[in-house]
Amino acid sequence: MCSSVIQVSNLKRIYECKKSVITALDNISFEISKGECVGLIGPNGAGKTTLIKILSTFLLPSSGKVLINDKNVVNEYKEIRNNINYVYGGDRGLYWRLSVYDNLFFFGTLYKIKKNDLIKKIDKLLYDLNIEDLKFRLIETLSKGQKQRIQIARGLLNSPQILLLDEPTIGLDPVGTKKLHDIIIKMKEQGRTILITSHYMNEIENLCNKIIFINNGKIIENLPTKTLREKYLSNGFNTLEEYFVYLSGDNNV
Repeated sequence: MCSSVIQVSNLKRIYECKKSVITALDNISFEISKGECVGLIGPNGAGKTTLIKILSTFLLPSSGKVLINDKNVVNEYKEIRNNINYVYGGDRGLYWRLSVYDNLFFFGTLYKIKKNDLIKKIDKLLYDLNIEDLKFRLIETLSKGQKQRIQIARGLLNSPQILLLDEPTIGLDPVGTKKLHDIIIKMKEQGRTILITSHYMNEIENLCNKIIFINNGKIIENLPTKTLREKYLSNGFNTLEEYFVYLSGDNNV
């Protein structure tokens, strides 16, 4: 068995429109080992969310192979879903006319968590995210940042071994962001694997031990954070953000 928990080989994903074919991912390959926290960065439209959706088994590859814990996302997705979860930015995926508690209880039952354990789990997550006072509020009454914290709680319900985070700090205030960062750090210490996309370069650089830069569906950089930092500094860039802009195609930085 390979030590990598995520293996992506020659992955390609295309979208067929009426008058054109869009290549979102163009034969990319990489591996992520157990316990790594990997940052996935790139400009809008680079293919980040498409990749996250494939890894989370929500979207099929057009070609290539994707293995999660040696299971293929195409035909072994049920086994994969037991050990992963997905948090995305925004308020999609929540039932607006249900309370926070009812939403989390519903999603918890989908993971077949025993009722007593689920009740304790929900209370613990609400406490960790500093949103205990929202427990019986309807989702439709919450702010964008509050909804985002509920998304994070939902993504942690099944104690995933692999957590996929697609711009999870969108809309979060500094307190909410700090709470999430603390959870990510704790998960890293527990040996869990995390893949996170974000446009906040400080967040990626501080949390992740490896960074993958993707642009136009291709991987441009795939390096340990320390190595990437040494590289952009040696090339005259002061920050990862400056290097990001340069790699995105703006050579006037």
